[in-house]
Parts: sequence; C-alpha cells; structure tokens
Amino acid sequence: MARMTMPAACAALMLLGGCSIASELLFPSLEEEPKAPAGASSSAASAPSQATTPKSPPTSATGTTVGARVAQLRNDLTGLQASVNQHNANLAAQRKQIEGHVQRYRGTVANIHSRLQPGTTRGNPELMSQWNAAQIELDGISRAIAEMSAISAHLAGNAATARYLLQNTRAAKGLTGAVEEDHRQLATLENELNRTSAQIERLVTDVSQDIARQATYIGNERQNLTRLSAAVKDGVLPGAPVAGTTDGVAPAPRRPLVVIRFDRPDVAYDKALYSAVNSALEHKPEAVFDLVAVAPGAGSASAAANATAAQRNAESVLRSLTAMGLPASRVTLSAGTSAEAKSSEVHIYVR
Repeated sequence: MARMTMPAACAALMLLGGCSIASELLFPSLEEEPKAPAGASSSAASAPSQATTPKSPPTSATGTTVGARVAQLRNDLTGLQASVNQHNANLAAQRKQIEGHVQRYRGTVANIHSRLQPGTTRGNPELMSQWNAAQIELDGISRAIAEMSAISAHLAGNAATARYLLQNTRAAKGLTGAVEEDHRQLATLENELNRTSAQIERLVTDVSQDIARQATYIGNERQNLTRLSAAVKDGVLPGAPVAGTTDGVAPAPRRPLVVIRFDRPDVAYDKALYSAVNSALEHKPEAVFDLVAVAPGAGSASAAANATAAQRNAESVLRSLTAMGLPASRVTLSAGTSAEAKSSEVHIYVR
C-alpha cells in the first residue's frame, strides 16, 4: 500500500459523523414482440424511475400504401412501448424484493456480531444457523444479479428494435403514393420513436450501473461472511476481548485509534481518519485494522434499528479506508454494543 502523506494524528481521536448506505430485478416473457432483427424486449431502471410512454394522437387511415405502412409501424411501436412499461413495472417489484434481502441480511449479520462481541461458545449452532440464513439472503441478491444481466440483454434488443423502427419510419417518407396526412403521421411517429429510443438507452445505462453496484456489494459481503464464519467457529470476533482471565489477570481493554460518533448527519471525518491511519502505518507498515460498529446498549428503544445503523456506518467508514488506498484484506468488520454509547459509533483498532 502506498504511504499516506497527511499529517499524523494522535493515537486516540474522537470524531463526529453520519453515513448511510444504499441497495434489483426480474423480467417476464412477453406474448407479443415487435418485429425487428435484434429481437426481444425488456426494460429496467436503477432508480425509482417510471417508464411511461407518450399518448399518441388519434390517427385516421388514409387508404394509401404509405398509410398502411404507417399503421404497421405504429402497431410495432405500441408493442415496444408496452414491453418497456411492463418490464419497468417488473423491475420495481424486484427492487422491493432485493431491498428485503438486504435488510434481512444486515439485520442477521448485526445480530451475529452482537452475540460474538462478548464471546460465546465455539461453533455455536445458533450462530451457525444465523450465518447460513445470511448466506441465503446473499444468494438471493446473486440470483437477482443474474436476472439483471438477462434484462440488460433484453434491453439491448429493445434498443435495436427502436432503431430499426426509426429507420423504417424515415425510409417511409421517401415512398411514392403518399398524401399529406401520411407525412404528418410519419413525423409524429418519428418523434415518438426518438423519445422511446432515448428512454430505452437510459434504462440500458441504469441497469448496467445496477449490475456493477450489486456485484461490488455481493463481493464485499462474501468476504465479510467468510471472516464472520471464522469468528463463529472461534466464538469471538477478531480483536474482541475474550471473557475470563489469563493466568488470573483480566485482559486489558484495547484503546481505539479512532472513535467516530454518528450523533449528527453529514459530518466530514475523512481527513482526520486519513491522518490517524497514516500515522499508524508509519509506525507499523504491516498493521491491520479492526472496525467495530458500536450500537447503544441494552435499554435502547430500537436495538435492532441501532445495530443496523451502526453496521451501515461501519461499512461507510470501510469504503472510506479502501478509497484511501488501504486494501480491504487488511480490515476486519465486526459489531457490538456499549452501555455508554448515546448514538451509533465506529471504533477503529490497530493490530
């Protein structure tokens, strides 16, 4: 890892801050597909966007050959727009399902951390069961990533269909035997196709970003679960004080390098965190860091919500560290509670 260059910080640093973390898809088969060389249809969006299509003005048949071509192109466009809207609706439903996976996963992991923090039996079967439940939730997100990839391929087909229809609409303007009403309808159709094509292109971009974001999240959490599995087998989190004594002497509590208190939103802690970690690495280049998500202890009105918030804050701090250049392999993430904590905290220890 490249050396950090910001000024050194004292060994224990008290900070204030606030963080959050974010969180997709299913596609149906369609009974009708627009005729085009590049195929099927589907669509999705990465934000809660709504794929709506403009209402077409009423048209009248002109009885010409060009008028018949206009009618066929409009039917194809209507089928394409219906496909886009249907897939976007399915996307919204799948997003809700994915959010459920993420919430259940975080809650389960936070509970495992809280049980491990004071120490428990090695290979505790209750924690092993919870670990398996967390794994199942991640598997659900992984399946959604596969669905997202399929949607991306279908959207590419939708985009090709829109381009195909647009080319045919423009070509129809050069056909002989048209009346003025045919050309008016062709101009309207071209405008609608341009809007629909732009909409689909945005959806293609959004789904690609979704896939990348979800894949990164799954990769990080797979690593976290692997480390958590070892902790469950040992019955204690890495670096957590073990219950009992050694040779009759109680283990001394570790002093955190950094304590970040999340008792207010949007507090910039990156600069001070960078300085403290840089100082630690200057003294011990091979150092690894333990991030502990600390939630207010027993007596809190919303213990589960506090644990989840603390976990999210710790994940945000972890992202800050990796953005600074610290490899994720040199950071462990765990959780616990504190009777003294009035709000969510993240404690960072050096090993």
